[in-house]
Parts: sequence; structure tokens; C-alpha cells
Amino acid sequence: MLKLLVIEDHALVREGLVQTLLQLDADVEVLEASDCEGGCAVLGNGDDFDLVLLDLALPGIDGLTCLGLFRQRYPSLPVVIVSAYDDAHTVNRALKAGAAGFVPKAYSGDRLLDALRKVLDGVIFVPEQTLPASQGVGLALPSAAKGVSPDEVGLTGRQADVLGLMVKGSSNREIADLLGLSEGTVKIHITAIFKALGVNSRTQALVAVARKGIRL
Repeated sequence: MLKLLVIEDHALVREGLVQTLLQLDADVEVLEASDCEGGCAVLGNGDDFDLVLLDLALPGIDGLTCLGLFRQRYPSLPVVIVSAYDDAHTVNRALKAGAAGFVPKAYSGDRLLDALRKVLDGVIFVPEQTLPASQGVGLALPSAAKGVSPDEVGLTGRQADVLGLMVKGSSNREIADLLGLSEGTVKIHITAIFKALGVNSRTQALVAVARKGIRL
């Protein structure tokens, strides 16, 4: 079962997102919060969430600050920004802060679901209109920049295996199946990988692989 959290202060928008998300899979549970504090409370009651949808314009703690909190507390939990502010600068800020994707509120329900399926599969989703600017964040992995072994950056052999599958776009579930591990063990490895690379999200891990030229 997929377990999702929507953090959006406008009730009508939140209710619409919830109804759309119920179409994501045959078995979906969607919880709601109207602000960052409420979202933190919901996440604090369980660690089995698969995805968080987060608005940027929240009352109290804004969305980007909230994203930073989630990256610190739940480093392996993908957070997708859903916002009406979808200019290249805002998208880039969100990705640099560790968002697993950015979906404009102008998208249709079908496009939203397609984007979220990609994120759940380990793909970082970027709106088409901002893709050229967002490539400057370092999302594209240059094949030429390879030469540093995983152990040189503090990764064990198993962590290198996990990171290699992350780079290929595998989800935690797929990594667990491919390596014969539990999803909980995969999450532990991912947390260790983030610590070794000095990052706190999948997005930043991919950037680190490209910049350091890690050979996987």
C-alpha cells in the first residue's frame, strides 16, 4: 500500500489533490496537513510514508524551510513540491534544497500522477519548461566524469551497490528486491550514503556522484 501525505493550506486544493492521489494505485492511503507543523506531527506518528506533497506558500513555516526540516529528519523520504510558483528560479531552489520533484499546480491530474509515478520509481521530476535551467543544478550525470572509487568517498561495497541502483532510477523497493535486502535495510544504507557524500536527499546524491566522478 502506498502511504502519502499532502501538506497544503487551501482546503479546496488539498481535497482535490487527495482525490487525485487516490487514483495513483489500487491501494493508497492519503493523509492531510494544512501547515508544516501539522505535517511534522503526521510524519512523527509513523515512518512508513512513501511520498510527501508539499506546497511552498504555507502559513507559518514556509515550504522551503519545511523541506529542509524534512530532509534532516527523514532523509530517505521523497518530497515533491506542488506549487503555483513554477518559475525556473523557484524550481531550482527547491531542487537544490533536496526536493525529489517539482509539479506546477497548472498541471492536470493525469500529469500530476505521471510525475509522481516517476518520482516513486526514483526519477527526479522537473517541469519541461524549466528543464534547461534546472540542468545547471547538476541533475544530468556526465558519463565522462568517472574515476573515483566508492571506497575513496567512504562507501562500503554494499552501499556502492545501493547507490549504483539509485543512479539508475531504482526505487527503494526495487533495490531491496534486486539486492535481496529488506526495504528497512535499504533505507539504512541510503542514510549512510547521504552521510558519506555530505548530502540529505536523492537529488543531492546524484549531483554528488556527478561532481565527484564516483565510479559505480
